[in-house]
Amino acid sequence: MSKAQERLTDALYGLGWSAVKKLPEPVAVRLGRSIADRVWKRRGKGVQRLEANYARVVPDASQERLAALSKAGMRSYMRYWMESFRLPAWSKDRIRNGFVPMDVHYLTDGLASDKGVILALPHLANWDLAGAWVTTKLETPFTTVQERLKPETLYDRFVAYRRSLGMEVLPHTGGSAFGTLARRLRAGGLVCLVADRDLSASGVEVKFFGETTRMPAGPAMLAQQTGALLLPVTLWYDESTVMQGRVHPPIDVPETGTRDEKTSVMTQALADAFATGIAEHPEDWHMLQRLWLADLDPAKAPNGSASEVTE
Repeated sequence: MSKAQERLTDALYGLGWSAVKKLPEPVAVRLGRSIADRVWKRRGKGVQRLEANYARVVPDASQERLAALSKAGMRSYMRYWMESFRLPAWSKDRIRNGFVPMDVHYLTDGLASDKGVILALPHLANWDLAGAWVTTKLETPFTTVQERLKPETLYDRFVAYRRSLGMEVLPHTGGSAFGTLARRLRAGGLVCLVADRDLSASGVEVKFFGETTRMPAGPAMLAQQTGALLLPVTLWYDESTVMQGRVHPPIDVPETGTRDEKTSVMTQALADAFATGIAEHPEDWHMLQRLWLADLDPAKAPNGSASEVTE
């Protein structure tokens, strides 16, 4: 991305946070759908990649079904952005009533134990809204990690936005994040991590919808080193203005095996929990990037042929 493109991107995000949050909610909903439909009709690389990823999730889907899924997926993705631009202006009651998770007792019981809790989520629906619900409804602060973005001013916008929702935000790069997260957990705190895509290229290989990809080792390693509870969470939208979600049962640390073996087993269990939620609500999985190793490395593609869709 050129410097001019970076400045434009930063300006557009700034416009979203300054202007969209002032719109009445029905207007923002209509605007989001309109933008999503226009982007979908253009069938750019992001839409093509989203559709290719859905083909892995729903392998028996026809082209018509995949097209319908990608259209719904873009609408869901744009709903995420419309909500995110407006979240700083939402009242506490709107946040408390904007998310209804099932089996939240796994989280509240874990917090009551003072052992620390790790919530691990995929890119489903609106993870920022789920985080705002935790800090507002449960009145529990937590720590998360933010990927370094370019330009730096855009990264600063995201950090300021998430801090305004009550989150402690650490940079993904720099090497100190893991130690800080571990300290928070040992003190009985809460850590929330989006964990369905490895950003470091050094993650754990897992089977995901029948093919190999990599997911971050951090959640499993933190659970092993600190004794914190590791809980997968999946989210989805319905036709209402309220987001739905589920806290899955804890992923236990295996009793035997090396650290790497335990990390592999736990990360696979995390991937399986994510797959359950994604399979139930594929249109709410906002994965517009390459994920599977067959797409990242042509040599790993089945029958030696990688997907033709690239970013």
